[in-house]
Amino acid sequence: MSIQKRVMALLAAVATAIALAVLLPASASAAGCATPWNSATVYTAASGQVSYNSHNWSAKWWTQNETPGGSSGVWADQGNCAGGGSTPTPTQTSGTGCTYPAWVAGQTYTTGAIVKYTNGLLYQATHDNPGYDPVISTWYWSPYTCTGGGTSPSPTQTANPGGFPVSEAQFNQMFPNRNSFYTYAGLTAALSAYPGFAGTGTDTVRKQEAAAFLANVSHETGGLVYVVEQNTANYPHYCDTSQSYGCPAGQSAYYGRGPIQLSWNFNYKAAGDALGIDLLHNPNLVQTDSAVAWKTGLWYWNTQNGPGTMTAHNAMVNGYGFGETIRSINGSLECNGGNPAQVQSRINSYQSFVQILGTTAGSNLSC
Repeated sequence: MSIQKRVMALLAAVATAIALAVLLPASASAAGCATPWNSATVYTAASGQVSYNSHNWSAKWWTQNETPGGSSGVWADQGNCAGGGSTPTPTQTSGTGCTYPAWVAGQTYTTGAIVKYTNGLLYQATHDNPGYDPVISTWYWSPYTCTGGGTSPSPTQTANPGGFPVSEAQFNQMFPNRNSFYTYAGLTAALSAYPGFAGTGTDTVRKQEAAAFLANVSHETGGLVYVVEQNTANYPHYCDTSQSYGCPAGQSAYYGRGPIQLSWNFNYKAAGDALGIDLLHNPNLVQTDSAVAWKTGLWYWNTQNGPGTMTAHNAMVNGYGFGETIRSINGSLECNGGNPAQVQSRINSYQSFVQILGTTAGSNLSC
């Protein structure tokens, strides 16, 4: 064969190969794997692109330590991927073996400081702050990953050493007539949003905080019976039109929903912004997704003072007592003689729940 014919044959073979490559369906080969999922990293809908068990996943809303493909429903499966993406390697884990000082509330930290929080995970200060809580003040702190040896927090600082201090059997005992919407799985899936909740301090403090939260939730929802506010006449009143973002879901869309009965457009926006979920445009998620509903309750409990002077979480972990949690939720409407019967109802539930959990109620029960 002449050189000219050989060149022509080679060019024809290359052209055929290129044509086959162009016509080959994209599904014939798996996509590349995104960065492997890390249990210590906070993900949002905007930043949550990960790989896990040879699949790519995208986060639907704020999440931390919720395994892709798990029961929480926070991750959307984006299909098979190639090139990694299995479970995190040791260098991607939470760094619980690294030597860093335990975080201390109220101690001044400068940008770059690394601490070990009460949940056993590491956090690095992204802005100077006077000892803000790393799992609540996320603008000031970010999760930090490292390897190496070191010490662990003392037993009194260890968070959730045995997991959430309320078992499913105890939860069912507390709420024998609850609405099926309020699932135990939804509650435990929501815990990752605020790891400090029922995970800070001694075993007694942890149980007391869990009981205090569930007692107030029980009072707000009639024993976890009501998912939405029952007085529909109030529905149009929860749109504050003075807010620049208005009420995009409708004038009557921001009524009370969920375990703390989240209401008003500004609260839906604030909770949604904190959780990485667009609740301003999709308030119905609070009555259709159990984990989202529980997260809004935990958002209020852990971050909002309400009509009180502190968050309910701080009241319980810093020894102010159950009465201060009532003040943070309903303030003068019930406290200082406003409605002693309602206060006593909350106290009764709390005392019942701490008994179920096998601990004491502590002091300062009333407000």
